Amino acid sequence: MTELKSYKVWDVPTRWFHWITVLSVIGLAALGLVILNAGTLKIPNEGKILLKSLHVWVGYVFAVNIGVRIVWGFVGNHYARWRQVLPGGSGYLARVRSYAAAFAAGRPQHYLGHNPLGRFAVAVLLVLIAMQALTGLVLAGTDIYFPPFGHWIAQWIAAPGVDPATLVPYSPEMYDETTYADMRAMREPIGVLHLYGFYVLGAVIVLHITAVVVTELREGGTLISAMFTGRKLIPGQPVDMPDSATSKSAP
Repeated sequence: MTELKSYKVWDVPTRWFHWITVLSVIGLAALGLVILNAGTLKIPNEGKILLKSLHVWVGYVFAVNIGVRIVWGFVGNHYARWRQVLPGGSGYLARVRSYAAAFAAGRPQHYLGHNPLGRFAVAVLLVLIAMQALTGLVLAGTDIYFPPFGHWIAQWIAAPGVDPATLVPYSPEMYDETTYADMRAMREPIGVLHLYGFYVLGAVIVLHITAVVVTELREGGTLISAMFTGRKLIPGQPVDMPDSATSKSAP
């Protein structure tokens, strides 16, 4: 039987990013679905404003978390660095073919960091969550006038004689009709992108979870638990183990 070895892989900030993202997406999805169906649920304007405000505050956590992860990709440990996370680099396609062939043949190659297919999945997820964060911030400014764009939006649409700082949602008497219509036209494609991005993100997350479970069952090891402990148990020699990696025999 091949000896299992325990390797320290995911550092604390990387693990925090993962679980904060998970919780944020769950919270944002739940609030977003309620907001989307506010008319059917007969939620009054005051309730909509409260739900949207909560959605935005969770969105701030989501966006800041992404920003921290972007920075950490340049200063984190070996496996947190972007060159170890994103697809590409010399020989990447060859590694994808090799990994896929070995996986299909039942002789999986073990990686400490993300495997070649996992890197592609991570890149797709990062693009989608970044897009959701950016479009969400714009919508927060155009809908309930929250930072970072709400100040400029309020100045744009406030009716003559109305202090933009006093602007509140669902108060058409406070808006200049023409500029408000222009703002809504500008907002529309961003809202569509945010909505359909949510559906695509949900589908990709389902595929991601399925792939993780299948990989865990086929390869063994501790792919899932490593996001809690930071350590992976790997049989044999990992494909991507750097010379400086430290390991110890698992108990």
